[in-house]
Amino acid sequence: MNKGTIQVDVISDVACPWCYVGKRRLEEALKEWKGIPVEVKWHPYQLDPTMREEGMDRDTYLTNKFGSIDRVQDMTDRLTETGKTVGIEFNFGDNWLAVNTMKMHQLLNIACEEGFGIEMKERFLAAYFEETQHLNKPEVLYAIAKEFGWNQEKVDSIINDKEIEKAVINEIAHYQQRGVSGVPFFVINDEFGISGAQPVEAFLEAFQSISPVQEGK
Repeated sequence: MNKGTIQVDVISDVACPWCYVGKRRLEEALKEWKGIPVEVKWHPYQLDPTMREEGMDRDTYLTNKFGSIDRVQDMTDRLTETGKTVGIEFNFGDNWLAVNTMKMHQLLNIACEEGFGIEMKERFLAAYFEETQHLNKPEVLYAIAKEFGWNQEKVDSIINDKEIEKAVINEIAHYQQRGVSGVPFFVINDEFGISGAQPVEAFLEAFQSISPVQEGK
């Protein structure tokens, strides 16, 4: 962490709709913030690391997770309305499929190293929640990766690399050991956290509370 900057570590999962909302709200806060520079780093998390390879259809997954169909409908309706306020068109139609996100986190691990992790994260979120693409299919991952200049061979080499998988697992474990049990979670300057997709004002207040301390160093 550089002096004179605010560092935000974002722990999130591709399979988390509120992480998508939280990402947009953080980005809006960064646009409004007029103080010292803010550096954002993204970190992996898996809400359901036991998700089977073939994925799970919408009704089965959401009912298992949240209970009754009525409760699921209320939740998706709320998400849809909230999403519109930040430019997200959530689509929880029949084609939506819950998938295991480990391979995406492996790809994001390398994308972050190469300088476009945030852009790839946005692309995965849009594909998952707006386009209802089935992100457990290799051809879908290949097509998205191609947008970033990666060929099929590179994608395969990343998702089949056990060391990259281990690095992702270890990073998730690190934040779990620090008390993160749900996402999105935002760690500000390694000092305090913001849990959930909080309003833009919450981020601005956090930046402001830290900014005078940083400027005085």
